[in-house]
Amino acid sequence: MRRVRPGAAARGGATSRAPGEERALTSVAAGDTYEGEEPQDLPRLWHVTLSVSGDEAPLKEVRRSLEQLAHDHPFLLTSRYAGDHAEIRYWEEARDLHDAAAVALRLWGEHRQTAKLPPWEIVGLEVIDRETYHQRIAEGYGPLPATPVGVHPF
Repeated sequence: MRRVRPGAAARGGATSRAPGEERALTSVAAGDTYEGEEPQDLPRLWHVTLSVSGDEAPLKEVRRSLEQLAHDHPFLLTSRYAGDHAEIRYWEEARDLHDAAAVALRLWGEHRQTAKLPPWEIVGLEVIDRETYHQRIAEGYGPLPATPVGVHPF
């Protein structure tokens, strides 16, 4: 049996929208399941690494903006920065990877004005579950645990 997301048309099937009309996005509430699936409504921890890059900006302004972002959102573990790129690492609590990734992809744009972040674009995103993160650390792979916590130059 092939699953189709709510609101999506089956492959090759007709849609109920007029040509040029945008498709309405629908979401599945936490705890909703497809037929025959077990409920997955308990949130999990996801380790997020968000990488951004763009034109050179003054280091003092980059640092100040990342510190403001960390102040506004204390869940941020660490930020590393240079004049033309930065990396933000933190833990996100979400129902699934899709939810954690969606929040991460909105983070930079939604806080660009309030934290006066540089007009950089997101160039990388990694979202892994807690078990995978700890497994990588134990095997000597992946980034070391985010210590020291805070905003630091590369």
